[in-house]
Amino acid sequence: MSDFLFIYRGVEPNRTPEQMQQSMQAWTSWIKGLAEKGHIKDMGNPLEDGGKVVKGKSKNVTDGPYAEAKDLVGGYSLIQTKDLGHAVELSMGCPIFEIGGSVEVRPIRKM
Repeated sequence: MSDFLFIYRGVEPNRTPEQMQQSMQAWTSWIKGLAEKGHIKDMGNPLEDGGKVVKGKSKNVTDGPYAEAKDLVGGYSLIQTKDLGHAVELSMGCPIFEIGGSVEVRPIRKM
């Protein structure tokens, strides 16, 4: 088994409380299904808005991250499965696609 990081990109548009509840139910159901099949190593968490970016040799600190809303990282999960192809297949059930978002699937290198 190998480890993969699912990085969720995209921001949910303004929604009614009922729509937000439906979205949470879809996420809970999808994650629960992955867990029942033994694929969740760490469920992860949603990320707060804002933060800081430190970059360059001079270690400049700026507010951020700022990017187009569709590219903002909203959260992550650590998945365990047999290979990259299977990880991609598992990601396709993610509810983020319903809002035009994306899932970046990244293999984690063993050190």
